[in-house]
Amino acid sequence: MQAQNLFYLFIGFIVIEFLIEKFLEYLNVQHFREELPYELSDVYAPDAYQKSQNYKLLNYRFNLMTSIISFTLLLFFMLIDGFARLDQQVARITDSTFWQSVLYFDILIVAVTVINLPFSYYKTFVIEEQFGFNKSTKILFFTDKIKSLLMNLFFASLLLGVFIWFYREFGRDFWIYAWIFFAVFMMFINIFYTSFIVPLFNKLTPLEDGELKEKLKALAQKTSYNIDKIFVMDGSKRSTKANAFFSGFGPKKKVVLYDTLLQDLTPDEITAVLAHEIGHFKRKHLLFNLILSIMTAGIMLYLLSLVIDNQLLAEALGVSQPKFHINMIAFALLFTPVSFLTGLLTNWLSRKFEYQADAFAKQHYNAASLISGLKKLSRKSLSNLTPHTWYVAAYFSHPTLLQRIKALNLSEKQ
Repeated sequence: MQAQNLFYLFIGFIVIEFLIEKFLEYLNVQHFREELPYELSDVYAPDAYQKSQNYKLLNYRFNLMTSIISFTLLLFFMLIDGFARLDQQVARITDSTFWQSVLYFDILIVAVTVINLPFSYYKTFVIEEQFGFNKSTKILFFTDKIKSLLMNLFFASLLLGVFIWFYREFGRDFWIYAWIFFAVFMMFINIFYTSFIVPLFNKLTPLEDGELKEKLKALAQKTSYNIDKIFVMDGSKRSTKANAFFSGFGPKKKVVLYDTLLQDLTPDEITAVLAHEIGHFKRKHLLFNLILSIMTAGIMLYLLSLVIDNQLLAEALGVSQPKFHINMIAFALLFTPVSFLTGLLTNWLSRKFEYQADAFAKQHYNAASLISGLKKLSRKSLSNLTPHTWYVAAYFSHPTLLQRIKALNLSEKQ
């Protein structure tokens, strides 16, 4: 295959993926105004349901505009040999191939952040503000963006720098050492996320004594789940939307509850949500997902090692000689269809795990509290209750609310 043909293959993959995504979004928007099934008839009052419809439609139009702009910019960048032009500019800054690769990706990260900044600002201070979700200030918004950018630059430079060093030391066998390093890195992030990453953006305070804390401790004891600490996070300083998550493995497991969750749900409903999260741990979902991520990374790194010095890939992006950063980008473009297919598989698996976690919550607490809690969370976030089946299959990591309620009610009857 000639380099020009491979370049057009890259373009074809990008175009096809974009068209599939827009087609699925179009199908999904056609379901916005479907009549709610009986099981969901009590989620929204008529005026609130109309508000959710307006929110969904406005987001659809905004996302369509931003994705078209991003798609157009990427195609334009590729058609003017943007990757090769950037490589030439980086080569003028430093002669070191190591620092060329690190700097190359750092520039791309900064560029993408800057391009996305006005869209993110509009989303936060116009759309989210209009529907009562935004609680962030402009100072907090820009502070978050700067922190996120610096953190992304640090971790990207660290990972890429280590991978390049391994490549220079071990050649094509670099993938083995890079894989080991990545596995250790992922385990470190999973264990210490709450201790090191979250405090950069949010304040964590211990949950106060009271009915909720007693219920959560009783549930943890009943399910033999050792909780090290229960924190409340000040999520309300950015948004009214609620959430909860777990962090850590072994004896240092932590529970983090958004303060908005405490405001919106009853102690029984929060306990049911926690039971669902414990279900993920007890069913080994967190461990399985970590292992799956590490195994997938290993496969991708091995495949990358096969083409990291391939001249055809470099020439397809307008560079005469293979370079680590150029061939990494070409590899990512080449595997665009594979990434889409693996996304379908991982989302299907994730939805399966959600059913299992729901069943655990029903067994060890009760289905009614979980259902009422899920309904409140959907109402609060103006969720789409009637998504298209194909859109769910492609992009949903969770089953729809209707699917979860039916599964819980069915298991109740059984």
